[in-house]
Amino acid sequence: MATTFALFAGVLLPCWGAFPQFKKELMKMNGAWCSHHSECFSDCCLMNLDYGGTFCAPKARRAMVCLPQTKGATNIICPCQLGLACVSKDLNCPRRCHLI
Repeated sequence: MATTFALFAGVLLPCWGAFPQFKKELMKMNGAWCSHHSECFSDCCLMNLDYGGTFCAPKARRAMVCLPQTKGATNIICPCQLGLACVSKDLNCPRRCHLI
């Protein structure tokens, strides 16, 4: 029993920060102020063009306008959710999220 506990403490506790579910608890929720996309649970820090500043926003869902990737600290439009691709099916229309 003591050997099992020592093994658990010696192996798992140093790796505690490597588990993403524990890191996500410290992340900011949608609507919170942010300065970089990595601070947000959704990984999207969106610029508020009307009032200035930036806030955490959800990633784009199916058929929503999107940007193919995040460049820099903040976004003008969020990238797609996992499992969706940001593509343009018509050259005259903006990119939208579609199933891969």
